[in-house]
Amino acid sequence: MKTLYLRIYLTVVAVLLLFALLSGWLFQRNMDQVRALDRAAWSERLAGWAELAQEVLPPPSAPVAEQAAALEDWSQRLRVPLALDDAAGQPLAASAAFERWAGHGGRRIRLALADGRTLWVLRPPRPEGRGPAVGPLGALHGPSVPREPPWWLGGGGLAAALVVLFAAVAAGAYPVVRRLTRRLEALRRGVQAFGDGQLSHRVVVDGRDEVAALAASFNRAAERIESLVRSHQSLLANASHELRSPLARLRMALSLWDTDPPEARAARRAEIERNIRELDALVDEVLLASRLQAAPDWERAPVDLLGLAAEEAAPLGAEVEGEPLVVPGDERLLRRAVRNLLENARRYAPEQPPSVQVVRSGEAAELRVCDRGPGVPADQRERIFEPFYRLPGHAEHAGGVGLGLSLVRQIAQRHGGEARCEPRDGGGSCFVVRLPQV
Repeated sequence: MKTLYLRIYLTVVAVLLLFALLSGWLFQRNMDQVRALDRAAWSERLAGWAELAQEVLPPPSAPVAEQAAALEDWSQRLRVPLALDDAAGQPLAASAAFERWAGHGGRRIRLALADGRTLWVLRPPRPEGRGPAVGPLGALHGPSVPREPPWWLGGGGLAAALVVLFAAVAAGAYPVVRRLTRRLEALRRGVQAFGDGQLSHRVVVDGRDEVAALAASFNRAAERIESLVRSHQSLLANASHELRSPLARLRMALSLWDTDPPEARAARRAEIERNIRELDALVDEVLLASRLQAAPDWERAPVDLLGLAAEEAAPLGAEVEGEPLVVPGDERLLRRAVRNLLENARRYAPEQPPSVQVVRSGEAAELRVCDRGPGVPADQRERIFEPFYRLPGHAEHAGGVGLGLSLVRQIAQRHGGEARCEPRDGGGSCFVVRLPQV
């Protein structure tokens, strides 16, 4: 069976049916025992009444008139309609009350006397709106006169009650089970639509149970996957565009190589090597950006941020100051972030080496790389961290492909921190990387 809600529903119905059958069997067994005990007690009571009647009534050999008079007398005393049959089953006498109530129905109780005669006790029907008739033998309609169980406690009535109970619970369980599985079906359709390429598709989160939690988890995962796919698509498109320029220059240089005079080939060779280095740097940064987006976790170890910054700044002759602060992180990634910031500062301010500071800011450590370049306009300080974005007018002049600062921010965010750009007093810019120490 492929439909989940039918399996759940039929399981509930099967358990209910088993419970109903077992309950019915136990109930019927108990009723049979109660009826057997009730009949035995009633038989003993009837036998006792028959012995008493045998003692107070005239013998069978007495005249019929005498028997009728005694019967009428006891009927009035006991206020019970009585009738007497002979040993052959023929009527001998009947009290006035018996003749009066005989045509109105009621139950006749038979008392077999030892001499063969039969005494009939008539239990009149209960008048509507009145209580039970009471006599010396007890309540004629009450519990002292045993009665057969009502029809609905018999086999047929019990079966009908169980069928009604079964149908009611089965009908009540269906909408509950169906609502649960309907949400699962909606989730399945959402997953299928997402798998078919509708990356923006999300499922409705309804309720607070496990199905709603599953739907919310799917939406979060879908949003993450969509972001990664869109980012990779953008990265691929931008990288393809950036690769065209150095490839075109290489193609041009190679086509001119054979026609260049010997004294010009050294410059052409340097140009080819510069384009190759640019291609190598671009591929390296694209691969690193892809790994940062794909890998959610990195191995972390204590890293001396001041020592790392000093090592990277030494080749550029940059000034490094601050206090030794240790942050948990990936040393290779943090080293790449510092190197990108230093190269960015050298690119825009080649005349003056950048300054580097490592300071404590609350419970975080801040790495500040400041330059004396042209500065970044206020409306561009966020955009410069976008992949492949470069300031207007700096695309070919300053070099680079626009991935360096984007990688710095991604590395900072991967370590639970942030990266931002601030103006520097006296001109230039300061790039700040804030990293948690715990």
